[in-house]
Amino acid sequence: MTILHDTVFLIDVDNTLLNNDQIEIDIKDYLELEFGPQTRDRYWSIFEALRAELSYADYLGALQRLRVEFQTDPRLPLISSFLIDYPFADRLYPGVFDVLGYLRSRGPTVILSDGDAVFQPRKIKCSGLWEAVEGRVLIYIHKEQMLDAVMNRYPAPRYVMVDDKLRILAAMKATLADRLVSVFVRQGHYAFDPKTLTDYPPADITFAGIGDLIHLDLPIARGRLAG
Repeated sequence: MTILHDTVFLIDVDNTLLNNDQIEIDIKDYLELEFGPQTRDRYWSIFEALRAELSYADYLGALQRLRVEFQTDPRLPLISSFLIDYPFADRLYPGVFDVLGYLRSRGPTVILSDGDAVFQPRKIKCSGLWEAVEGRVLIYIHKEQMLDAVMNRYPAPRYVMVDDKLRILAAMKATLADRLVSVFVRQGHYAFDPKTLTDYPPADITFAGIGDLIHLDLPIARGRLAG
């Protein structure tokens, strides 16, 4: 027997639960301090080119490509330690666990994220988010294109998607229509990009920050059995 819920909460990670903009600043500062501005700028140039190629951030992949160009620097592998050992829990937005607990009382909470197969899961695991959603974590290359897989794994008549990117919310709304309640949190640089705010329709609900979702008022979900 499968327990169906009236509502499943889908929640993004970067700049939604976790301040990814600050993580990137910290990486840039570390690279400049330890390796100088030339290495910092070259790493970030490779990183952005790789993101355009793959459609997701690949911090470790960028390091692999940087290594090819700077093979004479024996300290370069230390960057991997900085990335892997980064204190992700320190970059959670205030109130994240309270919000996840509140939403979980009203229906299953599922992290739905884009990203690579190594760094993104570690970010979610080490920050405590994996445990907070009881292991319900989905990481895709283009999450907005994987809604059939999401619905097959977590069936429900209604979904709530929480994200800092109007582009993602609009794409999911176009597919799920009234089955989706889109929630926009205005955190991070994407959420304040003027072109984005003009090009995409507003979400169903907008909050200034993730902590405000403690006031999200939706009917309480009731589980039911399906054969």
